[in-house]
Amino acid sequence: MSRVIRLALVQHAMGPDAEANRRTSVEGIEQAARAGADLVLMPELHAGEYFCKYQDPALFELAEPLDGPTADMLSAAAAGNGVVVVGSIFEHRAPGLAHNTALVFERDGTRAGIYRKMHIPDDPGYNEKFYFTPGDIGFEPIDTSVGRLGVLVCWDQWYPEAARLMALAGAEILLYPTAIGLDPDDNEDEQLRQLDAWRTIQRGHAVANGLPVAACNRVGFEPDRSGKELDAEFWGHSLIAGPQGEIIDEAGTEAEVLMADIDLARSEQVRRIWPFLRDRRIDAYGDLLKRWRD
Repeated sequence: MSRVIRLALVQHAMGPDAEANRRTSVEGIEQAARAGADLVLMPELHAGEYFCKYQDPALFELAEPLDGPTADMLSAAAAGNGVVVVGSIFEHRAPGLAHNTALVFERDGTRAGIYRKMHIPDDPGYNEKFYFTPGDIGFEPIDTSVGRLGVLVCWDQWYPEAARLMALAGAEILLYPTAIGLDPDDNEDEQLRQLDAWRTIQRGHAVANGLPVAACNRVGFEPDRSGKELDAEFWGHSLIAGPQGEIIDEAGTEAEVLMADIDLARSEQVRRIWPFLRDRRIDAYGDLLKRWRD
């Protein structure tokens, strides 16, 4: 028996005006709902420009609580359009304590759950460790009216352990709000290799776990407002992959609402012919808890 849901990814650009960004997000949710979406996924930190290019304590002023303006907007958009919405905020939890947090809202606007980003990068132009405390609620899927959602965030998508733990907890689809782009100083070959690696890792999570996977990225050029020449060009290419890693649909480098019908029941059939979970040697994996095997 099939369990088809219509999934929408709202790929859009962000500027310095948070209210304008929120309006753009709502417009994308409304467009998706008009096209029959059941579930709408937003990019990472979609209320503002990607601010982690450099370290500035004043930027903590951008953080907002779980019931702040972006959460209110997402809740109202979910209820007003009758869709499940997965959004993303810079969460202010306590003085000096903030997270990169995904929020899930039900069709009636109630909050179904949250996920706090577990893997925090620290690279040139991605100074996230300065701003975000690693998540403390683990890899727990969020139950909604459209299914059990395995919500992870951006840098988490490079870690097979995160995807596997969501799958083992019963996630029916893996969802990644994302902000990833090109270093303008890299040559074209390197830029293409990075994009292909990003696309490939999503497909690998789908194959290894027999689950559909969706990653929603931002697009566009965002200047480094510190003047340190850490500009970013976010590459878009939001994508939806099926449980055998097949690309169902993929966006380009412009703003768009990507739509696809996903049969969540198909994972059962895929896992019967590719029983990777059955054949796992859980008795032999203890060393995975080590940082390195000397």
